[in-house]
Amino acid sequence: MTRSLRGTDPETVRAALDTGDPLPGTAGFAGELDGELVRDTLGRVPLFVEADRDPTDAWAFDPAELDDPVQFPAGAVAGPDDSTPERRWTLPDPDPITDRERALDELESAILSATDEFRTDTTSVAVAFSGGVDSALVAELLDAPLYVVGFPDSHDIAAARSAADAMDRDLTVVELDPTDLERAVPAVARATGRTNAMDIQIALPLYLVGERAAADGFDALAVGQGADELFGGYEKVVRLDHRVAAETTRGAVREQIRSLSDQLPRDVRAIEATGLEPVAPVLHDDVVSAALWLPDELLADEETRKRGLRAVAADYLPTEIAERDKKAVQYGSLVARELDRLARQAGYKRRMDDHVTRYVESLLDG
Repeated sequence: MTRSLRGTDPETVRAALDTGDPLPGTAGFAGELDGELVRDTLGRVPLFVEADRDPTDAWAFDPAELDDPVQFPAGAVAGPDDSTPERRWTLPDPDPITDRERALDELESAILSATDEFRTDTTSVAVAFSGGVDSALVAELLDAPLYVVGFPDSHDIAAARSAADAMDRDLTVVELDPTDLERAVPAVARATGRTNAMDIQIALPLYLVGERAAADGFDALAVGQGADELFGGYEKVVRLDHRVAAETTRGAVREQIRSLSDQLPRDVRAIEATGLEPVAPVLHDDVVSAALWLPDELLADEETRKRGLRAVAADYLPTEIAERDKKAVQYGSLVARELDRLARQAGYKRRMDDHVTRYVESLLDG
């Protein structure tokens, strides 16, 4: 296994350790530094350790390299003198900026800065494009080729085509058939270290679109991941129902941001399994910081979610795209529907507990 630090330079992490700065201007980091394991506060770089062993003795970026992998906690540090991970960085909780225009200016500046940083890289980048505001803004600012994946009659392909037309951009459509899922499921399960139905359904489109972009010669895949969590993109943050513990929209948004450390390793590993580098400009420290300062009116309400992001996007995208809502990728691509169908065809009926997960495990065993 490779012993190194990923995501940024050692000096930046050392400074963050000295100052306690949880958002030191990176796109995330993890790995070994000066004999210690470290991982950024949002867990943007996957890091796994062997269960019930000293973390510094058995760790990896790929869970397949370990016998019994568990995630190393986001924001934590562990060293040879104290093998118990210690939380060193926590998400800031600033008072929101009351000046709406100032808050939007700072958010726009942060998004432009983050995309500029990735665009000036020599890596050739394609964009996983679903036609929604998140991926459309990333695509516009990076000025990179667009790729959409889904089954022929899927919402995502239709939305991506209409958005690409509105943006006057070319679009590569990766149309799936059931054999693509059967082939890809074992690779995705091994790469992510997960077999549960929801994680596999979400990771499959990323893997399959990345596979095509890699075959076309690209080195990286840009995604809009993180926008829903940072800016209040989920219905539950407005409804404040049983799915959240918070009693305010702002509190519910922070809950979603904290959930990223569990979700992102799945997405990153799915893309890395295709040989591509994941690029997520919205999850850069500068954008995260600006999002945390947004006033309530720029988060979400019953009429509009991701209000701040949409306000910025309106300066760069056609109105119909900046205001568009879209389905979650597993549903918009129809991957969830087709994986369920394959499971039932293989004898795993819906009356069985977690029938799709059992089907995934059968393909992995096979």
